[in-house]
Amino acid sequence: MKTKFTHIKICCISSIKEAEIAIKAGATAIGLVGNMPSGPGVISDDLIAKITANIPGHIDTFLLTSETSVDKIIEHHSKVNTKTIQIVDILTEGTHVHLKQALPTVKIVQVLHVLDEKTIEEALVISKNVDVILLDSGNPNLGTKELGGTGRVHNWEISKKIIELVQIPVFLAGGINALNAQKAIDEVNPYGLDLCSGVRTNGNLDVIKLNAFFKAINTN
Repeated sequence: MKTKFTHIKICCISSIKEAEIAIKAGATAIGLVGNMPSGPGVISDDLIAKITANIPGHIDTFLLTSETSVDKIIEHHSKVNTKTIQIVDILTEGTHVHLKQALPTVKIVQVLHVLDEKTIEEALVISKNVDVILLDSGNPNLGTKELGGTGRVHNWEISKKIIELVQIPVFLAGGINALNAQKAIDEVNPYGLDLCSGVRTNGNLDVIKLNAFFKAINTN
């Protein structure tokens, strides 16, 4: 069954001004990127905290963290106080259950990078202990990990299977823009879309691309 599509996260927000532009265009959530081994949009924790403090209450704020220890994730979040934590790598110390117990009012999003059909089983297991899954196109197995912001589309057939099988919301990310957004909605049926490079030019949020994206999904 198709879900009503209303959830749009604009990621890699780098300033209060960019956040305001994204929200005015129609974003329901913004992504704020902490320290990463690669990829766009990294800003300081102080700036993440400043942006978060200036966001309207009805807008969700995501901290993207590359920490893989629950204790380190908790420490990272304490510096920024976002409503949501987006874990872009796999936990190596502690569990999602421990994280939820420590931060019961904070939503936990686990990113899964869709490499092959093994991701389906991984999603089924993880879905029992997090609030949301986000399917992206990185590759954490590389020497320098790719943990998001690649601008690449992955195999949507795998993402579609995951969305059909799990019982929690799923965001779709990876190479989404005004030209393919409606196709993603129609074919994959995600809870929401997550965009970074698809609405940017030379690293900066592009109002023309942003408005074209929202027009594309709001007129279909």
